[in-house]
Amino acid sequence: MTTSSHADGDIAQRESTARSSLVHGLQGMLMGSADIIPGVSGGTVALILGIYERLVDSIHDVASAIASAARGDRTGARAHWRRADFALVLPLVVGILVALVIGSLVLPPVIERYPVVTSAVFFGLIAGALPIPWRRIADRGHRHYVLAALGALIAFVLAGLTPVSIDHPSLLVVFGAAAIAICAMILPGVSGAYLLLIMGLYEVTLEAVGALDLAYIGVFAAGAATGLAGFSKLLSWLLDAHQDATMAVLVGLMAGSLRRLWPWQDDVGGLQAPDGVDGAMLALACATIGLGIVVALTHYGERGERTQPTG
Repeated sequence: MTTSSHADGDIAQRESTARSSLVHGLQGMLMGSADIIPGVSGGTVALILGIYERLVDSIHDVASAIASAARGDRTGARAHWRRADFALVLPLVVGILVALVIGSLVLPPVIERYPVVTSAVFFGLIAGALPIPWRRIADRGHRHYVLAALGALIAFVLAGLTPVSIDHPSLLVVFGAAAIAICAMILPGVSGAYLLLIMGLYEVTLEAVGALDLAYIGVFAAGAATGLAGFSKLLSWLLDAHQDATMAVLVGLMAGSLRRLWPWQDDVGGLQAPDGVDGAMLALACATIGLGIVVALTHYGERGERTQPTG
């Protein structure tokens, strides 16, 4: 009986682990899909799903383990490595990579063909996500409103910058752009894809991924890893030492980024009025769909947080 009980327990544990890995893989696909879309951040999706802090802390631990190993500090490297939540990170990475490859081929044509519909859906999604970090501020005061306003102003200005175009960027430029964009990809409210668009590398990066240009992809990945290692340490520290202030800034960044997702814009990003009542009603319906999606994802993420073991 004892042996049978242990066997049943092992099977149940393996099934639970498999389900968890599948869920995190799907979460990674959602994040990867968001990172492809200018104006939407994978960090926002992680925040909606309730895995944001775990993800940032794990990235920080992996980066710290690598840095400790490079210094010859094996004890420190092992300690950081053991703290990293690989049960979360590895499936997420797989899901993100799958979404980046598939999404780079599928999403841009859809966005180009249905700009108002897609922008409205994502507008509703980001707007619906604003209360998530705001609710995490334990003791809201005037300082948090000021920080949120500053974050909104920064994101609003960034969203209004005119994109440039670079047909044949040098690998050094690719490395630097990736290091900057990856920071935005884990920061809610700042779109890494839009930063690539501003820097002129959005289309060429999608083309490189779609064509499996290994040289370009390798340099981009190296730049992304470098930027992620440094920025994750700063972000992890901010979330630990100044969580309320950090959440206030994130709310502002997300609110300001809505400018980029306004469904009616001219060729240089200038905001325009809706193109008639029918167009406005369609956009409102699509925004409501986006809001419904974020409500459902938030409910699922909060339920996952409640059932997540803390040991």
